[in-house]
Parts: sequence; C-alpha cells; structure tokens
Amino acid sequence: MEPIKAIIFDLDNTLLWDEQSIQEAFQATCLLANERVGVDALTLENAVHEISEQLFAQMTCYEFAKMIEVTHLEALWGRFDASQHPTFRELEELAPLYQRNVWTQGLLQQGIDDPALGQELAGRFAQERRERPLVYEATFEVLDALHPNYKLLLLTNGAPDLQQEKVDSIPGLADYFDHILISGTFGQGKPAPAIFEHALKLLNVTSAEALMVGDNLNTDIIGALQTGVRSVWINHHQRIAPAHQNPTHEIASLRELLAILQP
Repeated sequence: MEPIKAIIFDLDNTLLWDEQSIQEAFQATCLLANERVGVDALTLENAVHEISEQLFAQMTCYEFAKMIEVTHLEALWGRFDASQHPTFRELEELAPLYQRNVWTQGLLQQGIDDPALGQELAGRFAQERRERPLVYEATFEVLDALHPNYKLLLLTNGAPDLQQEKVDSIPGLADYFDHILISGTFGQGKPAPAIFEHALKLLNVTSAEALMVGDNLNTDIIGALQTGVRSVWINHHQRIAPAHQNPTHEIASLRELLAILQP
C-alpha cells in the first residue's frame, strides 16, 4: 500500500463546527423573538427550519445550489456576492427576500403577522451566525501536526464567497493548505469524481497516495470511494455507515486522525 503523501480535508463539521454555530445563532435569534412578541423560541426555531427548507426548494436556482451543496441553512445567512456566475447573481438577488420570508412565515405560524420583525430576525440570524466562527478543539492541534509532513488541500462544497468567508473568519486557517477548492468555483461538488480528480491533480499525487477526511458519508466518503482515495469518516453522531458507503477508517473525533497516520 502506497504511503499517504496528501490529505484532503472537508471544512464544515470537520474542521469548523458549523452545526454548533448555526444552533447558537438560532437560539439567540429565537430568544429575541420571544422577548419581543412572546412566541415560544423552540417552536419558532422548528418552524423556521421547516419553512426554510420548503422555500429553498422552490427557488429557481435550487438544482444548481443542490449540486454544489449550498444548503437552506446557509441560504439563511449567505450573501452570495463574490461570483460572476449567473446563478450566484440570482442567489444574491433572491437571498434577502428568502431570508425575510422564512422568518416572517415562521412568525405567522405562531400567530404573529409582523413582516418588519421578520426582516429584523433575518438580519439578526445572519449577524449571530457570523459572530460564531467555531472550530473543534483539536482542529489546530491536528493541522499543526500534519502540516510539516503532508500536502494539505481543503475541499469544500458551497458558494465561493460563503465558504471563503468561513475560512477567513478563522485567523490562520488558510495558511495550512496548499490549495483551497470550493465546489461553487469548480462547477461541481462532492461526491462528483471530477472534483476529487482535480484535487489530486492540484496536489500532484495519485489516488493511492491521498486520504480524504470528512464527516459526510454522501459527499466526502462516497466521493473518495468513487475515485479510489482512502477515507476517514468522522462519525460525530454514532451512526452506522451503509455497506456501500464504508470508509477506510472511522473515528469519533478529529484528534483520532493522528493515530491513523502514525507509521
């Protein structure tokens, strides 16, 4: 078996704790709504989750957004303002209306007809998310250990400006990587073999010399399997991988990656 020369990292919920950032932003925003008009914060949060997914699926740019894996939750705070791609221009135009409508309809489900408050909550949610650039405790420890010995590439699905904003919100994170590859820039997202093959070309390694590290079976692990890249699945939630999505290695936290790479 070829020795590992390069490591490809996913971003969201692998290096960045995006789930926690989103959860805390929801809690802060829904608490504000509770203070203003007395709605139950958790009920509003659940409603906004459901409505945001429904309205996002109705957007004309949904199929493109799905392909590069812009999620409905990212659409709740993204600006989509750093790309010349026509679909991103559409997202840029539609996102503010989408964000306002989601929160306004969430309030309506609780009996509150207040578009102005919906607009305020939409802005507050985006602000609260931007104020929470959270990383896992072991992120920098692991990158410090690996950076001197391996080529590192960050491979993330999503809109270029939003994913770059996430990277830039963590001082020093980008410095660890030889390349940062974003699906919205490339034009296809994980698990498409083409984006993995492009990553290997950038790193100048074969599939046998690379390792993919990520939390998502459907994108990170399947993409690695399809291109012959060994993989490490970070199983945060104690799930069981289906047989067709079996990673090479499974770990519960990022720090365990170092033991796998020890000679």
